[in-house]
Amino acid sequence: MSDTPADVPTNAVTPDIGDVPAVEVVLTLAMHLMTASAVACGLAENDDGTAREADLAEARILINALAALVTASAPDLGSVHAAPLRDGLSAVQRAFREASDFPDPPGEGPGERYTGPVS
Repeated sequence: MSDTPADVPTNAVTPDIGDVPAVEVVLTLAMHLMTASAVACGLAENDDGTAREADLAEARILINALAALVTASAPDLGSVHAAPLRDGLSAVQRAFREASDFPDPPGEGPGERYTGPVS
């Protein structure tokens, strides 16, 4: 029996992490954080089509990490890569605020210590 998952071709080539450009690594990580943040904010459905329950404690952690990554890496990424990340970050910050029964004061929401208040 093989240790390879059934959905991964056995001839798939995995690049050496040292060969992957830094921008690609940062963008991939940011997209994972953004997607996980959106899911944690309740912006996903369960397999049966019902709305997935928000987990705002998890979302806060993920959004803080995403904001720190985007803010710290933006000067090195350049506007072509950083602008869409900032847009996505703002979207999940707004989704968090909308999902919260008791929204944080302006400037105190997840990631806002890095980005400033999100409207």
